[in-house]
Amino acid sequence: MLLLGDIALLYGALFLTLVIRYGSFPSQILWQDHNLPFLFVNLVWVIIFYIAGFYDVEKSVHPAKIFYIIKTMAFSAGIAILMFYFIPAFGITPKTNLFIDAVIASVLLWLWRVAYQKIITKGSKIKIFFFDSSGEISAFAEFISANPQLGYKMAGSIASAELIIIPGKEKLPKESAEALYEMVMLGKTVIDFYHFYESTTGKIPVPLIGEGWFLENVIELDKRKFEQIKRFIDIVLAVLFFIPFTLLAPFTALAIKLTSKGSVFYKQKRLGKNGKVFEIIKFRSMAKDSEKDGVKWAEKDDKRVTAVGKFLRKTRLDELPQILSILKGDLSFVGPRPERPEFVSELSQKIPHYSMRHIVKPGLSGWAQINFPYGSSVDDSMQKLQYDLYYIKNRSLVLEIVIILKTIMTVLRIEGR
Repeated sequence: MLLLGDIALLYGALFLTLVIRYGSFPSQILWQDHNLPFLFVNLVWVIIFYIAGFYDVEKSVHPAKIFYIIKTMAFSAGIAILMFYFIPAFGITPKTNLFIDAVIASVLLWLWRVAYQKIITKGSKIKIFFFDSSGEISAFAEFISANPQLGYKMAGSIASAELIIIPGKEKLPKESAEALYEMVMLGKTVIDFYHFYESTTGKIPVPLIGEGWFLENVIELDKRKFEQIKRFIDIVLAVLFFIPFTLLAPFTALAIKLTSKGSVFYKQKRLGKNGKVFEIIKFRSMAKDSEKDGVKWAEKDDKRVTAVGKFLRKTRLDELPQILSILKGDLSFVGPRPERPEFVSELSQKIPHYSMRHIVKPGLSGWAQINFPYGSSVDDSMQKLQYDLYYIKNRSLVLEIVIILKTIMTVLRIEGR
C-alpha cells in the first residue's frame, strides 16, 4: 500500500509542479518532456525510500518523523540533480521544477503516511489465535498485540480466529490435530509458529527449533548455482572497490600513524566457512596493545578505540582491506559476520545450533548486521544467529541486493559500530 501510494503521489507531485510552474494544466508536449526523465528519477527515489526504511512493515517511517522524510527527500533530490547533470539524454535540466517537485513530494509523502497510520489503526485486521501459550510463543503474541501495523489482532477464542498458529505439527496430539482439521474445513488457516515467526520478523526462532528443522530447511545442494553466481559478483565488486581502496589507503595510513602508536593494519584470526580459520586485515582503529589483558568483547563507545578509529568505524573505512580476503575467497560481501575463534568456542556452548552459521561463507555485511547492528553479549549473539539462520535458509540474489542496499544506507547515515 505504501509503495503504490508513493508511486502515485510522485507522479501527482510532478503534475502539480508543472501546473504551479507554468500556471496551467501541462500540455502533452510539456508532460512528455518531463515524463521519461522523471520516470527514472522516481524509480531511483523509490529505491532510496526503500533502503531508508520507508517500507519496512514493522518499523515503517512514522508520520511524526517529518524531518527524517524531509532529510531523505533532500538526499534524493541531490541524487536527481546529479542524474540530470550527467545524463544529457534527458534533454532537460529542471532546477526550479525539481525543487518544487521535491517540496510537494515531501508534503504528500508525509500526508500519505498520516492517512496510512489511520487506515492501519482503524482498518480491519486478521484475527489471530495462538494454539499454544508457552514462554517464547506468549512473548511473541504480546509483540503482535503491540504492533498493529503488522495487520493482526488477537482473537478472543479459536472459534472467532481467522488464522491459527500451532507450535508445530510434530508436537500436536492426535485429538488436537483432528480438531484443527475441522477448523480448516470451516475455512480457517492453520500454520506453524516457525513459518509465521519467520515471515513476520525475518528471523528463525532458535530456542524452538531442533535438528529436524535443519534437515527440512537447509538444503545446500539447491544453492550450488547461486553460490557460483555469488562468487562471480564478489570478484567483480572486489575489483571495483580495489580502486578506491588504493586511493584512500595512503591518507588513512597517514592519519593512523600521526595520531596513535602502532602499525597501520590490524590482523585478526576469524572462523570462516566449515570452521576454517583465516586471517582478516583491517585498518587499526584501536590503541596499540588494546588486548594485552586478553580477548574481550568490543563495546559500544569502546574506550580502546582511537579518535581516528571512531571515524574509520563510522564510515566503515576500516573494513576496506578486507577486499583482499574477498579476492582470496575467505570472505564474501554478504554473509554472517565472521567471529573470533575464542568467542565461537564460548558461544557454541551457550547457544544451540550456533555452529550452523559456519556452513556458508562469512561476509562484510549480512542480514543480521542490517537488522541488529550492534552486539556485545551472548544474548545479542543469539539474536544475530536468528537472523543469520534466516539468511542461510532464504539466501538468494534478491536478498543479497536488499542487504547491499541497506548496508549502503547504513554507511551513508554514518552509523557507528
